Amino acid sequence: MKTWEKNIRQVLPYIPGEQPKQADIIKLNTNENPYPPSPRVAETLEQFQTGELRLYPDPDSNILVEALADFYQIDRSRIFVGVGSDDVLAVSFLTFFNSGKPVLFPDITYSFYDVWARLFQIPFEQIPLDGEFQIRKSDYFRENGGVVFPNPNAPTGILMGLPEIEDIISHNQDVVVIVDEAYIDFGGISAFPLLDKYDNLLIIQTVSKSRALAGLRVGYAFGSPQLISYLNDVRNSFNSYTMNRLTQTLGAAAVRDREYFERTNALIIATRERIKRELKQLGFSFQDSKSNFLFVTHSSVKAGVIYESLRAAGIYVRHFSKPERISDYLRIAVGTDQEMDCLLIKLKEILQQHGDLHGNTGECQ
Repeated sequence: MKTWEKNIRQVLPYIPGEQPKQADIIKLNTNENPYPPSPRVAETLEQFQTGELRLYPDPDSNILVEALADFYQIDRSRIFVGVGSDDVLAVSFLTFFNSGKPVLFPDITYSFYDVWARLFQIPFEQIPLDGEFQIRKSDYFRENGGVVFPNPNAPTGILMGLPEIEDIISHNQDVVVIVDEAYIDFGGISAFPLLDKYDNLLIIQTVSKSRALAGLRVGYAFGSPQLISYLNDVRNSFNSYTMNRLTQTLGAAAVRDREYFERTNALIIATRERIKRELKQLGFSFQDSKSNFLFVTHSSVKAGVIYESLRAAGIYVRHFSKPERISDYLRIAVGTDQEMDCLLIKLKEILQQHGDLHGNTGECQ
């Protein structure tokens, strides 16, 4: 090793879902919204004055913050925005988790948490989920340097109720508790009502999933004015211009279209509930999901076999080989009804090939 290499901060990076280049596929591996963004986004893009790009963006992202304040009926002093919820989470880790005590989060959860903890040299402890992949609230009733968990959890899709969330917060009022609500709009109840009661609660959401703007990168946090002020201080200490003018403008347009947001989410929820019934009939089992994906395992055919067969057929789902106890599970995002019908047809073919199903499988249109 060269001398200068000894001083390099080395981490194992987060590995995102595969992004295949071919167009004729069904992509159900990264929990993207199957529907396009609000038509207001396209209209706003057409009207955008590109000459403004010669100017620095608004460091306070006022147009976006105002849209969020109107939509969620919350004072703008309680809103922080960033370049995707990952950016907001990273700044939050850097800002709030500095006590030297371990930060607590589930062992099966969003796999970026331990990456940030290692990158920022934050001690952490991964708390095992129970045998049903549920968070045990009592496991978090002890001394720590902070708590973070998604609700619904990822990759399981399991939603924790507000009473359980409040119990965790009430037992941890001397640290910041982060509830990562990337998937909350698909049938969950947000922890939003708890914001006025606990000044140490930070809720993080995104436009990537429920507003179909994963390619734009807009995330935001809600918390007490004090928490938001601290986040802004840290963000402005390394980059005051993180969100560009176009992103601010298009993000605001998407947030303001409540009718489209509610309609497309209702379509995804309806498809999810139908696919649950179909998958159960094929021998798959899973915990109830309140997200835009299902975390499934089959009674007789291995997840790795199903994953490779689907991939060969141009249908991409997510297979997690680690940790060991989820190695036989697949995470399947909810696509359009047509995409999910094609998935079901291919799953039936795979099960037939392994002697687990008989009868006509149909054809994908």
